[in-house]
Amino acid sequence: MSSSWCLSFCCNAAVKTSLLEARSEMGSTEVLGKEPPEGLSNGAGSNAEAAKRLAKRLYQLDRFKRSDVAKHLGKNNEFSKLVAEEYLKFFDFTGMTLDQSLRYFFKAFSLVGETQERERVLIHFSNRYFYCNPDTIASQDGVHCLTCAMMLLNTDLHGHNIGKKMTCQEFIANLQGVNEGGDFSKDLLKALYNSIKNEKLEWAVDDEEKKKPASEGADEKANGTHPRTAGRVGGSTNPFVGIPHDPDAAVYKSGFLARKIHADMDGKKTPRGKRGWKTFYAVLKGTVLYLQKDEYKPEKALSEEDLKNAVSVHHALASRATDYEKKPNVLKLKTADWRVLLFQTQSPEEMQGWINKINCVAAVFSAPPFPAAIGSQKKFSRPLLPATTTKLSQEEQLKSHESKLKQITTELAEHRSHPPDRKAKAKEVDEYRLKDHYLEFEKTRYDIYVRLLREGGRELLHSRVSEAASLKKSHSSPSLNPDSAPITAKVKRNVSERKDHRPGTPSIKPKVT
Repeated sequence: MSSSWCLSFCCNAAVKTSLLEARSEMGSTEVLGKEPPEGLSNGAGSNAEAAKRLAKRLYQLDRFKRSDVAKHLGKNNEFSKLVAEEYLKFFDFTGMTLDQSLRYFFKAFSLVGETQERERVLIHFSNRYFYCNPDTIASQDGVHCLTCAMMLLNTDLHGHNIGKKMTCQEFIANLQGVNEGGDFSKDLLKALYNSIKNEKLEWAVDDEEKKKPASEGADEKANGTHPRTAGRVGGSTNPFVGIPHDPDAAVYKSGFLARKIHADMDGKKTPRGKRGWKTFYAVLKGTVLYLQKDEYKPEKALSEEDLKNAVSVHHALASRATDYEKKPNVLKLKTADWRVLLFQTQSPEEMQGWINKINCVAAVFSAPPFPAAIGSQKKFSRPLLPATTTKLSQEEQLKSHESKLKQITTELAEHRSHPPDRKAKAKEVDEYRLKDHYLEFEKTRYDIYVRLLREGGRELLHSRVSEAASLKKSHSSPSLNPDSAPITAKVKRNVSERKDHRPGTPSIKPKVT
């Protein structure tokens, strides 16, 4: 996950609702009232009373299942907001830590439903926690940010994680500058990290769900839809992000590829010992590029190593690696979390084929990004890009990409019209360059997505079906021979290659092998 995975997701919906003005006894089924909150007093009295009645029934599970609760709390309308406010009054988080409160909250219901619905439920939780503990964390935004950070950390630590698991130091670093422009207490973040590491977050399930096979229940819990249709390579405990693994997904392309990890998450330079070329049998299935040591067999289950090597291509961009000259026919893949991988193919035509298929999958299936961060933070952070598959039609998807391209283009022009002053601090200049690089990349990415969808999108994916369908036993190309060692001569990276990491100072020219 990117270093902005928390800020971008957690602060994207700043908490604007008024503070709840009623407390309740923990576990009580009656609201011990003060005056109703401002939102209720200004609304229709009948709606307020109806919201109270429904909230009480949801809390008591009176003719409702646990899986019904979230859908009534997370809808984007005024009545649902009233219901959620009333429902949260049944929880008194006073004196409890944030992780304790979230675990207590999750014991009451199942957090299932659409992504945006589940996010709204967490916003209501954050509001309530801040009301009960106004002196613990600086703002409702801060509470919501930490809440989502825990959800994402939960998946990272307890899911079938692709790549290494996040460390406490990385967790703290990812949250720098997102507490009203400042930092959260390191002791607080360490405590939250250790809490999630030692015991994963889980929400309640209905009795009938408990009777289902473990794999079936996990899939339903992850997706809130039908069992056995799609799992999560990235784990099933987080409703917002995770690498989607659908065993029934279409295969769009396959073949031998040699891979070199060029940059880790956020474009951080990959350690020298981990940059070597390795050969895999690659299968672009759904929105995941599986890299297997053995050739593809539909009936064979994926191993832990396969899951570790897999790469999600949601919101990714593949292009010809024009700045890498050591090997021929090399393409560059930049992922949603800004990892950079190089892949060598057998021929220029094969290279272009992989580029086209990967970009087409990303254009067709990438879900719209969450809203941009709202808050007082000065530090630039990229928005979180959901790994879920879009539910938009192809026409709607095209309009969404066109709208995003227009927005990014305008934002880039605006950004460049206000360059940093010559006397600006180095940190401010770095922030400016980072944002400029991000906007330029996003403009290119959406421009390609729009072009592909205008040219047919889904139809392009299914062209040359035989290429994807006939997964016959293949033979490794001599150019991809795993025994052949790559050239180890040191070369200087040019400016364009450095940009795939972090925009650096022009005078610095690091060497790579």
